[in-house]
Amino acid sequence: MFGRLGNAVVKHPWWTIAAWLVVAVLVIVLSPKLETESDQSNFLPSKYESLQAAEISAQAFPQAEATSALIVVKRTDGKPFTEGDVAKTTAVAQALPKPPSVVAVVTGPEAVAPNKLVQIITVPMQGQTLDDQAKQLEAVKELRKALPGQLQGSGLEAKVGGDIASWLDNEDSFNQAFAIVGIATFVLIIGLILLIFRAPLAAILPIIVIYVTMMVAMGLIGAASKVMDFSGDDSLSTIILIVLFGIGADYYLFLLFRFRERLRAGDDKRTAMIHAVERVGEVITSAAAAVAAAFLVLLLAAFGVFSAWGPSLAIAVVVMAITSLTLIPAIVTLLGTAIFWPSKSWKTQPKPGVARKLGGLVAARPVLVALVSGGLLVALASGAAFFKADYDFQAGFPQDTESAQALKDMQKGFPPGLTTPVQVILKSENGSDLTQAQLDAFAQKAASAPGVGRVQQAVLGTTTKSIARVDLLLKENPNSNDAINLVKDELRPAVHEMSPEGVRAYVGGATSIYADINEVNNRDLSVILPVAALLIALILALQLRSLVAPLYLVPAVLLGFAATIGSAVYFFQYLGDKPGVTFQLPIIMYLFVLAIGTDYNILMTARLREEARDGHEPRKAAALAVEHGGPTVMAAGLILAGTFAVMVLAPVAMMQQMGFGVAAGIMLSAFVMSMFLVPAVTALLGHAAWWPGHGDRAKAKAEPQPELAKH
Repeated sequence: MFGRLGNAVVKHPWWTIAAWLVVAVLVIVLSPKLETESDQSNFLPSKYESLQAAEISAQAFPQAEATSALIVVKRTDGKPFTEGDVAKTTAVAQALPKPPSVVAVVTGPEAVAPNKLVQIITVPMQGQTLDDQAKQLEAVKELRKALPGQLQGSGLEAKVGGDIASWLDNEDSFNQAFAIVGIATFVLIIGLILLIFRAPLAAILPIIVIYVTMMVAMGLIGAASKVMDFSGDDSLSTIILIVLFGIGADYYLFLLFRFRERLRAGDDKRTAMIHAVERVGEVITSAAAAVAAAFLVLLLAAFGVFSAWGPSLAIAVVVMAITSLTLIPAIVTLLGTAIFWPSKSWKTQPKPGVARKLGGLVAARPVLVALVSGGLLVALASGAAFFKADYDFQAGFPQDTESAQALKDMQKGFPPGLTTPVQVILKSENGSDLTQAQLDAFAQKAASAPGVGRVQQAVLGTTTKSIARVDLLLKENPNSNDAINLVKDELRPAVHEMSPEGVRAYVGGATSIYADINEVNNRDLSVILPVAALLIALILALQLRSLVAPLYLVPAVLLGFAATIGSAVYFFQYLGDKPGVTFQLPIIMYLFVLAIGTDYNILMTARLREEARDGHEPRKAAALAVEHGGPTVMAAGLILAGTFAVMVLAPVAMMQQMGFGVAAGIMLSAFVMSMFLVPAVTALLGHAAWWPGHGDRAKAKAEPQPELAKH
């Protein structure tokens, strides 16, 4: 099948390129764009309490602010506020500008901390759209510009904090992070391929092709989103870009290494490309099928973000596989040996290098190699048992910004939960109005609830008096893992018990949302991992025609997944003394380590089978597979790991952790599993590894016919 495909592409390279470009233009021009959501709570199933609280609150408080800026005022000498200071702060609040997005500027004696070290000016703002957010950012800038003049000579100073101010301050960090990662990724991919092949064209070609492929994939994803009725989050396009550059570079290298190998064996350029497509086509197709299947399993996720990622990433992978088997071979066929210019290394066989020595080691000491490589993975995997999810995004940003300093000043007088209160929504079960006595009684009880530092005054709904909101301020950081567990395990049950007779309490707010996301994430991973493992095992069994090989290949991949998480835990939680690792890390590891890391195992097992079919006994086949397939695996793994490793340069902790984690996972997949563990175990099992299909049996196989392509 792949031999015929190779013949067709090599025989008609211009037609192949033209057809691909026509389809690409039609897809890009005609397809709708993928719609995205910013609010993570929008992706929670409706059964979760935090979402129910948000929906009821939206009904009762339709004009409620979307976000608030908090102006934290303190004396420059650090002493407690006097009555004059309070009066001055109140007057300043009244004199501050009120841009269109600002609902009000609120303060007074009740906004002074109990210890009188700070006073808060609350600036609620409306709006959810991107235009509204832009206006909110401008409002923060206006407030910051006006405050120094208003406070001049008063002995007071103020800093503007809150979510929207943090976004403004950290926008530069994000832009800097993406700029660093983007530039470093391109430089690294081009630089490493240039180093491997010493050929500018070989280095630049995948960048161009993958970028165009992404445009086509995004068009198809947009069309699929309309048919399947899903929307992505703001990070989806970035995830797709990383996935495509990851697998695209892999498939490109798989093809180019085999093309160069056949040129060195004496084939002309057309015969070499036909052979490359024939031999590597099955590997690319199987790898793409395994990765796409793993991504499609995300459709089983209850969290809407993941169920949108599933079909989007699967489409991207399939498009990249098609590109790798049609467009890239057609272009390389036209370029011929010029793809390697000015290097002449394609003309001569390389001297025995590291790969041959490693192959010899695997063949000579398979038991030792299997024990050492497997033991390393097990040791790292043990760290996964101590994984703690970290939801505190703000702590991961630079702490010298005005909003970060405002938060620290605020905590001198108020509980940390002031910026992110736990919102308790009280709703009368029979629709009757809530009484002040009921609200006062609940507030009194809630003050003694676990972890609560302060209870704000209850607010009745604006559309109905049967619903009220009571904000609870936590004593600790509301975004911390401890606070999330507190809300989930202790505060929610306590609040439910404290609600007045005939009134139901719903616990909402950001901390409650994170608690539900934590629960749904755990549920999704418990479903996704076994189903993905089963599908990958099935694809491997079909590709290798073996029931035995998947029995050790799939556990190896799962072990690598656990080892990757464990290495991140050891590095950040223990060596870095962090409270936890970003909560998104397990699903990111699933996408880039378990799914994409399978590519290397498929390439190596296919080469093991190919060497066995050429008549070599198991250990010799393992040695040759590592010698011939190892350079491809090492190059692809190094490039993919390197593209993620550059993320540690970003000034954002979440990106640093993701970069380190994925880079470590890819290195383990490529350099431990595929280079050592898999070939060593295969050598030990011998012919039994290919039972019952015995795909390792030597058999006559017609070579591709170059004359078919000579036109």
